[in-house]
Amino acid sequence: MTTFWSLYVTVLSLGTIFALTWLLLSTRKGQRTEQTDETVGHSFDGIEEYDNPLPQWWFMLFVGTIVFALGYLVLYPGLGNWKGVLPGYNYLDNEKQTPFANGQPGWTGVHEWEKEMAKSDAKFGPIFAKYAAMPIEEVAKDPQALKMGGRLFASNCSVCHGSDAKGAYGFPNLTDADWRWGGEPETIKASIMGGRHAVMPAWVDVIKEQGVSDVAAYVLTNLDGRKLPEGIKADPVNGQKLFAANCAVCHGPEGKGTPAMGAPNLTHPAAFIYGSSFAQLQQTIRHGRQGVMPAQEQLQGNDKVHLLAAYVYSLSHGNKQADAE
Repeated sequence: MTTFWSLYVTVLSLGTIFALTWLLLSTRKGQRTEQTDETVGHSFDGIEEYDNPLPQWWFMLFVGTIVFALGYLVLYPGLGNWKGVLPGYNYLDNEKQTPFANGQPGWTGVHEWEKEMAKSDAKFGPIFAKYAAMPIEEVAKDPQALKMGGRLFASNCSVCHGSDAKGAYGFPNLTDADWRWGGEPETIKASIMGGRHAVMPAWVDVIKEQGVSDVAAYVLTNLDGRKLPEGIKADPVNGQKLFAANCAVCHGPEGKGTPAMGAPNLTHPAAFIYGSSFAQLQQTIRHGRQGVMPAQEQLQGNDKVHLLAAYVYSLSHGNKQADAE
């Protein structure tokens, strides 16, 4: 914040408080000091108001709010560039004089969060580090590790993949054997650490609308083994030719996918996270899909991601899902 705006906010904030203080005290000077039966001389729909002084408790309530406001503005940021003098917020770690991430002292919501996270890391860091030193397959067999991983999953992953990890529209099921980017332990960890961005291009401009229908028919009947809905005018044979010329480069000549590219196996029902009906397949081929898995490295760090990877790995490898409660 520039000096001008800092002064502007400071003068406006303090000026308002002092103006209200003056208003409160000046109006109190002209009030009676004793109770009376006289009225203020006005009638409001037949209701008259006694000309009595403001109750003492009411006056002190106003005074209390003013004192609180001034105290708050001294302790916390609120007056332009003023950082506040709340004890314990000069450093992230006062003993080691470790600075906050932004290098600035004083209380902020971010600094409060950093302190809480530092306390948590000091308490639980050694536990996370112990599991991080173990192979993911071994961690996936540890009940305590799975319980911790389940809680991390519930807090960070369930909003997309569901509390049971069975996915939702646009989000894959993590409990089966179908993995878009590979289901090996280290591959799962890499997906969580760095995130994934799957790109399915739109094909309608290349193969035209009839081509979209033909490819959808081929995927539905030849790859997924279902029947074409009645009344649909589409040629699976031509769809196979178009698939070989345009789609096989990612999904493979047999449609079984390429994990290195995130291209799903189209012979497996779990591949169709955007729907598997003929119309939904047309929509996917026609307009493409943009699936994004956000990276968790900065949010969770290596040790927590290691636990998350072990938990996710356990879901599709026969281990009982840990209770995330």
